[in-house]
Amino acid sequence: MLKNRFIRQLFSSCLDLLPILAVVLVFQVAVIRQPIPDVAHLLEGMVLVVFGLALFVQGLEQSLFPLGESMAYAFARKGSVFWLLVFAFCLGFGTTVAEPALIAISDEAARIAAQGHIIADSDAARKSYALGLRLTVALSVGVAILVGVLRILRGWPLHYLIIGGYCVVTAVTPFAPADIIGIAYDSGGVTTSTITVPLVAALGVGLATAIKGRNPMIDGFGLIAFASLTPMIFVMAYGMLR
Repeated sequence: MLKNRFIRQLFSSCLDLLPILAVVLVFQVAVIRQPIPDVAHLLEGMVLVVFGLALFVQGLEQSLFPLGESMAYAFARKGSVFWLLVFAFCLGFGTTVAEPALIAISDEAARIAAQGHIIADSDAARKSYALGLRLTVALSVGVAILVGVLRILRGWPLHYLIIGGYCVVTAVTPFAPADIIGIAYDSGGVTTSTITVPLVAALGVGLATAIKGRNPMIDGFGLIAFASLTPMIFVMAYGMLR
């Protein structure tokens, strides 16, 4: 059964990648009008992407989604709001620190900051800047997941919190250093990636399912929106305090 499911996932991954490959080939041949460089490496890379995507999705379905939901059920049965909120914060913080996209953009931001003489052009300064950025974003996502879980518990309307959060983003932006604003806005996107999204989504759906009176469709989703919102505020604050 597992083998058949993986084969179906491979086929699905191929279908998902076909539009991307078609766009690249059409523009390369018809618009740029240049031969495709190193076709063998291109094909090898596409095969690796297909297998990687299939394995990743398979792993989500077998481990991360069930793990997040089971943890949410366990905390709901335990009835301890304090430990549930502690777990929510730690989950948001831990998954974000390990997020590959955040690591990549933090390192790139540190490199560009060093080239622009915003920080010293040394390994220590770049590592310090990148680490500070990562920890700031991770802290913001931890707070976001904590607030999102509290929203599920209390039944607060999602749109009020989101609108209020973006009002704060708009208010803080004029006071933030110009060189940090773009990084702050991008940080909101890179946090919601391969590691954070599956666990956070599973936590929200599992918690809303386990709590009486909550609708998983209405209350279970929305945590990821918080995880995209708070990094913008925290990173701009980080830039103002540096």
